[in-house]
Amino acid sequence: MWIPAVAAAGLPRGFGLHGLRHFFATSLIHAGSSVKTVQVALGHSSPTVILNTYVGQWPEAVDRTRAIMDDALSLRQMCAESETGR
Repeated sequence: MWIPAVAAAGLPRGFGLHGLRHFFATSLIHAGSSVKTVQVALGHSSPTVILNTYVGQWPEAVDRTRAIMDDALSLRQMCAESETGR
């Protein structure tokens, strides 16, 4: 039953339930779910398992971190320039 369903879905031959589980987890992550939500949905005992497995799936977190630091450094530079009268 599984093999025809995989073929009908256009998934690669050999795609199994483990792959479906990863698809489920990454879909939740990309839709904005928190680490805790994904952990509970997958039934893991700790969010650490999710973070260790899917850390690269939160790219917007990296972008957000860069933006925060860019803003902080720009603000610091603007303050320094205003203090020196530039």
